[in-house]
This record gives sequence, C-alpha cells and structure tokens, in this order.
Amino acid sequence: MGISNLNRIFEPESIAVVGASEKEGSIGWALMRNLIEGGYPGTVIPVNPNHRSIFGKEAVPNVTDIGFSVDMALIASPISTVPDVIDACVTAGVKGAVIISAGGKEIGQKGEALEGKIWENARKGNLRIVGPNCVGIIIPSLNLNASFSSGMPKSGNLAFISQSGALCAAILDAAIQENFGFSHFISIGSMLDVDFGDCIDYLGNDPKVKSILLYIESLTHFRKFMSAARAVSRVKPIVALKSGRSAAGARAAASHTGAMAGEDVVYDAAFKRAGIVRVDTFEELFDCAELMAKQARPRSSDLVIITNGGGPGVMAADALARYGIEPASMSTETLKALDDVLPPLWSRNNPIDMIGDATADCYEKTLKICLKEERPGGILVIMVPLALSDPADVAKKVATSLSDKMVPVFTSWMGGKVVQKGIEILNQAGIPTYDTPEKAVRAFLYMVAYSRNLETLMEIPPRFLKKISCDKDRAAGLIAAALNGPCSTLTEDASKAVLEAYGIRVNPVQFALSESEAVSRAERLGYPLAMKLISPDITHKTEADGVHLDLNSPEEIRKSYHRIMQGAKAYNPDARVMGVSLQPYIERPDYELLIGAKRDENFGPVILFGLGGIFTEILKDCAIGLPPLNRLLARRLMEETRAYRLLQGYRNRPPADMALLEEMLVRLAQLVMDFPDIAELDMNPVAVKDGIPCALDARLVLKRSTKPSPMHLVISPYPQDQEASITTRTGISLFIRPIIPEDAPLLEVLFYRLSPNTIYYRFFHHMKTITPEMLERLTQIDYDKEIALVALEKNEKEERILGVARIISHPDGKQAEFAIVIADPWQGKGIGAVLLEHALRIAKGRSIETVWGGVLQENIHMQRLGKKMGFAMKYNRESGVYDLTIDLNSTTL
Repeated sequence: MGISNLNRIFEPESIAVVGASEKEGSIGWALMRNLIEGGYPGTVIPVNPNHRSIFGKEAVPNVTDIGFSVDMALIASPISTVPDVIDACVTAGVKGAVIISAGGKEIGQKGEALEGKIWENARKGNLRIVGPNCVGIIIPSLNLNASFSSGMPKSGNLAFISQSGALCAAILDAAIQENFGFSHFISIGSMLDVDFGDCIDYLGNDPKVKSILLYIESLTHFRKFMSAARAVSRVKPIVALKSGRSAAGARAAASHTGAMAGEDVVYDAAFKRAGIVRVDTFEELFDCAELMAKQARPRSSDLVIITNGGGPGVMAADALARYGIEPASMSTETLKALDDVLPPLWSRNNPIDMIGDATADCYEKTLKICLKEERPGGILVIMVPLALSDPADVAKKVATSLSDKMVPVFTSWMGGKVVQKGIEILNQAGIPTYDTPEKAVRAFLYMVAYSRNLETLMEIPPRFLKKISCDKDRAAGLIAAALNGPCSTLTEDASKAVLEAYGIRVNPVQFALSESEAVSRAERLGYPLAMKLISPDITHKTEADGVHLDLNSPEEIRKSYHRIMQGAKAYNPDARVMGVSLQPYIERPDYELLIGAKRDENFGPVILFGLGGIFTEILKDCAIGLPPLNRLLARRLMEETRAYRLLQGYRNRPPADMALLEEMLVRLAQLVMDFPDIAELDMNPVAVKDGIPCALDARLVLKRSTKPSPMHLVISPYPQDQEASITTRTGISLFIRPIIPEDAPLLEVLFYRLSPNTIYYRFFHHMKTITPEMLERLTQIDYDKEIALVALEKNEKEERILGVARIISHPDGKQAEFAIVIADPWQGKGIGAVLLEHALRIAKGRSIETVWGGVLQENIHMQRLGKKMGFAMKYNRESGVYDLTIDLNSTTL
C-alpha cells in the first residue's frame, strides 16, 4: 500500500462521513459539526440511509451513491458494519479512511476477527486506514477537524501522534490555553494499518512540520518505525512518551545479560539509536512540546539564568546540577556590561540575580546583553512578583527584545493571579512559559539531548586498521549441532568455540568428567588454573560454590573438585552435573567487564556492555545498544557507563586497549546479526589485563527464531550480497559495493576530483565545497530505503572511489529516483554503465517497478547512457530538465 494514499487522509479535498447523524451529542453529529463549523473548505458528504440532510448537506445512503471518488471516508458507524463500508469504499474508488468506531481487537477475539475482515477488504483497493478506535485527525492549516474532539488549535509546525484519545484531548486543551499551534494532530488508535512509522515517514516529508511528538503505548512493524525515525530525526526533533514500563521480561531471563536488558531499557536504547528524545511523564511531554513549538534548537547545554530572586536562581542551578551540568560561564566583557546596568549588589555570576528591585528596564537591558554573549545554549528568564516589578511590564519588555533571535529563550513566571497577565503576554509572543524553574530546565535539557543525539548520528566513524573477518561456517556448524539436539544451551567450550570463530579472544578451556581426569588435564595445561562447575541447571556458578580460582597443585585440584561437587548437590540436588572446566587463571585482572547479547522480542538482538564479575546485577552499571555496530557506535555504547572512566586507567591500573574492546563489541554484533537463533549470550567476566580483553567465561543460549537473517534486525545491516566484481567494456576491473559511513573521507576526495560541470550536472547547482553534514547524509544511509553503490578500482593499494550510483526508493516501494556521478578522469570508460546497471538489478530484485531521474539539457553523456540502457526520455518544460524513466518490469538486466 502506498504512502501516496496518505495524502488522501491528511490532505483531503472531499470527505464522506459514514454514520453522520442529526442526533446532537452523537459521534456522527460531532464529526459533521466539527467539519462544517470548523470551516473545512472541501466537499463534505454525509452518508446515512435514514436522513436526507445533515447540517445542510444532502445525505446519501451509501458511499457508492456519491457519484465520484471522494478522497477520504470518515467512518463512525457501528464496528460490525465497517467491513461492508470498507468494501463499498473500495468499489467507489476511495483511497483513505479514518475509522472512529471502537470494538475491534481491544474487546478480544470477536473484535480481532472484525479487524481482519476490514483489513482484507481494504487491501483489495490499496485503501489506507487510520484507526479503528481513534479520535480522528486535525489539520489546522486546512481548517480540517475530522475528529469528535471540539476545539481547533492554531496552525503551527508541531505534529502530534497519539494512541490515546484521552491524551489527545488533554494536549489539545492545553495547547489552546498556552497558544501554541500544531501542523497535525493524529489519533491513530489500534493501528490496523497506518502506524507510527507511516506517520513519521509522511510528516518527515512535509516542510510545514518542524518537530514531532509521539505518545506510544505499543509499536508495530518495529523495523519500519526505526527506519522512519532514524531518517526523520536527523532533520526534525522527535520526542516520545512511551507508557507501560515493565520488568516482566527481565524476570524470565536466564543470564546476567538477559536480566539487565529488560523491555524498557531496550526501548531506551532503540529510541536513542533512532535519535528520539524520550520523556517520562505527560507533563514533560507537554513542556517539551511548548519549547519545540516556540523556540530554536539549542546548540549546547550552556544556560544563562536571569532572575530577580536568589532562591529561584538557585533552584534552576540545582536542576542543572542534577544532570551534571553547571550554568554557563560569563565572559569578562559581559560581566562589565552588566555592571553598568545592574545595581551594585547583583550576584556578578550566573545565575544573574538582579536582586528584588529589578525593574522591567533592568530585565530588558540584561537580556539584550546576554543575547550578545558568544552563542549561549539558551536563556532562562525567571520572574517572581515583587513590589517594584510588574510581571506584565517585564513580559512586554522580554517579548520585544527577542525578535529574530536564534538563541532559545524561555521563562518561568512564578506565582498565581499576579503573574497571569504576564504569562498571557508571553504566550501570545510565542515565548515558552513554565510555572517552576525546574520544569523549564528539564524541558531545555531534553532538547539539548536531541542536539547531542544529532551530533552522534552525524559523526563519521573511524575505520579499523584491519578487516574484520570471521569463520561463519565453523560457528554455523556448532550452532546447528546444538539446535538439533535436546539442549538449547551450549557448553562453555562450545560457546567459546563460537566466539573464537568470530575472532573474539577467549580463555582456552578443557573439561574433566572425574577427579582423576581433572588432575590429568591440569598437568597438561599448567598452573595456576581456575576450575568451574558445568551444569545447564545452575546459571550463576558462584552461588553454588562452583568457581575456584588460583589452583597451583594436583592436591588443590582434587580438593576443589570435591567441594564443587558437594556445593552443586547442596545448591540444587536435581541439577544435572556434567563435570568441571579447567582454564588458565588470570591473576588480578585490571578490570572485569560484562559483554553480552540478548534477542529482544520486539527489537531483535541487543548488545550489552558494563561492569562484570559477581557484582554485575548489584552495581547495574551497563548500557545497551542495537546492532549493527561500528567503532564509533561501540565507543558511544561504552561511554554511557561509569566503567568507561575506569577503563581510561585508574591509579596504578593501566588503561584498557579501547580499540580492542570496540572490535570485540563489533564482532559480537556481527555474530548475533548472522545467527538469529542466538537468544542470549553472556561473556562474564571479560577480564582486561595489561590492556587486553579476554572472555574468561561464556554462555550461549539458543532458541529457534521465526525470522531469518537479516530480517530479525530492526536496523538494516550492510547488504553484503550487493557486492560484485565487474570488468567494464574497456577492461577496467572494478569492485562495486554498498557505501558505508566510513567512506566519508573517500567521498570527500571524490568530490574535489569532480569538475565544476560534473558537480553542476549531479547536484543541479554549483558547489565549491561539500559540508560534513552533506557527507554524513550521503554515507550514513538506510539500506532498506536506498541503494548507494561505490565503484572502487580493484587491486589498488589504497581504496579510492571512482563513482557513485544511487537509487532512492519512494515510500510506496514501487517507484524510485536514481542519480549517478563518475570522477572526470574515469568518464567515458564504461564505469557509469556497469554501476547503474548493477544498481537497477538490485532495485528490480526489491520489486521496484519504475526508476526515474532528472537530467539537465547540457548533460549529453547522461542522456546517451540513459537511452542506451533503455530509459524513456521526455523533456519536462516545467522543470527545464529531461525526465528519464525505465520500467523494470519490462526490462531485462
């Protein structure tokens, strides 16, 4: 189903209201009233067989009786009638529907069966559905209130998407009071069809939308959601309130990793990876909404606090301190300028306490001076109603001081009736207001978090010095053998063998089934040794006295063996005991870490990093990330823990080799990407000695996955199957592969090898430089949505990109746009032809039907290449370019 049909819902020119009613107070009546009285300019047709006219509009008995295809059906008839209504809509050519009716899957199997019929009928006509069980949609810029919620907020640039109808009503009422506007107000209900991913995708392409708010109870189509959010959050802030925090998943876990990677922390990690700012309460969501709707994005956490009372200023500074942030430092020039306008007893620091007799003029002058400071992250203006200060006068001065200022300025007018007039003035001026300094600071820091997320998303990851390689066949054999047997948990030696196959350093291990065998193995291994219990029924061995360290003689081996057997029996008499493991003992490691993975039911595999050893679950110092990982993402994952600071070196302990830890995390991520059947993987502890990490213990739990690789991932991995070695007609040997984030430096080199004409032909305007933001956008792509191939000359010692071809898919999945550029010295040698042909072949394999692109009149070479490859060419008078189009269904590649 195509996203283009969402235009019929969010930009309709005609609406059929099914279940429209004259009965005041009914939903059908409210829908008609809101459309007519809200000033919707399009055609409204009530559909009800029992009425002739509703709100002055002539009614028809059925959608099929309208006489033309309306854009959208707004359905409020009983849910039992909706399958037939949708069937009639398909017959009438309707492409969009908003189903208000409740009684679907939320009531159980009967409702779920009804939704199944609705979906089945909708698919016949490519009809998109919002709902059922929703409030409806409001688009203020179109005067469209297609909901049963009264009141129309003013038009703005903030989009709100919610699963909760009640929350929609609360936000709507508050927005009208606080005077901030919305571009879209969408209640998506049960998400039978249109979900959060669809809405984010659609709103991301709407230039009127500057930021997006989400209220989420549950997600569907997680990969689509992550894909949409990762793309849109780079250009528009997304803030989410996710309800339903639960620890149920952690309680059922079989390992340290599983216990510490519960459902809610995985949502946190997913939102962070997608660039989404997560808030915890409705109040925080609303506070963020106001700041996002009214102010620019902060560039830093440097906050200037202006106040006429010392206490409120301290409250704001304390709120910053709770997040480990100090107020912005003030320059000598700024302090001197403030000395000239403020009383002698002012604080001479930030917070800027102007003391209680500060007038409106003092506020104005102080604010103007602070705005001249070297780009502060934001300015908080606090007002408490004292005798010499009129809150309304101060509000007017603040409002008039902020025209065309890019620094976020927000306020806290503290009090009740006395400050109300001032708050109204600030709201009318589009300046955010909060009733306490703490709320203001918290909203500001959420927006700072978004800015930092964005910086991380745009960073260029460094390359590894050597290629990451692994023995996938060996690992596959070990995993297949375990899956075919009765046991889903691999033994320690098998678990370590899988890790070794992926290049992860492990402590070698041998097994003994008896006391004498333990002594014999120990003599071969050499001392000192560690001995551990082997039992699939005892997860945490130390609790059963199942770990003995620093064993240095046959006698100590015998004693430890007996103690381990006795401890296991005492701990769990029914446990299966399969002997002991012996491995070299690493004495006093500098650090002990936990590194692991878990398959989340919704988001697929997740990676965990934190402090390890026996205190893992008590200290709970860990961070979670989603694969795929590169060096930068691995480093960012470690930086989220307190352990990261220790690993830099502490007192007399040497620092860990961070590059080796990054590599270990990347290799682990690749392992769980390749094998969806890995349910849990625990390396605890990973000992770091003299900088080098080594897994001392390993536990791998298998459970068959319902999804093959890579479809079990929510973030599309590098598509290795797109790699190809090709020789051009002129004999040039090329290696063609998908672009990767680490290609940014190579792409920059390519850009500066292009002639001005080639740059103009590719980008349709002249460019002298390529910005870091543009390099990030061109190299950090979503492999699900975009095919981006680079051509590298084979057998070169240093990699260099000779050309790039792109095919970017339209959200409907059927159409795509192409672009191609070849470095000037390599033009005319057949590189463009093989590169574009390979990209088109991949597009065809993805069921893309039509590929098109615009080519300038002067670009004769591209026009010739297009004709040669079977593109139809037509001059577009409106745009002044040639449109090249190819039908992949009828083209042999």
